[in-house]
Amino acid sequence: MPYINIKVTDEQVTKEQKQQLIVGATQLLVDILSKNPKTTHVVIEEIPIENWGVNGKQYLGTKK
Repeated sequence: MPYINIKVTDEQVTKEQKQQLIVGATQLLVDILSKNPKTTHVVIEEIPIENWGVNGKQYLGTKK
């Protein structure tokens, strides 16, 4: 049972974009690893932007 965890910052990812991520990630495992899409689980975690860092600094992003 494959499990995919996608983490993104909480900067207005739409329901449609999340659906595209789920479809695309599932298809990737089907194509490359021959996994069964019926047993492939995808979880999208939205991380508050203030909890994200890059290059030793807190990421501020574009969220208003």
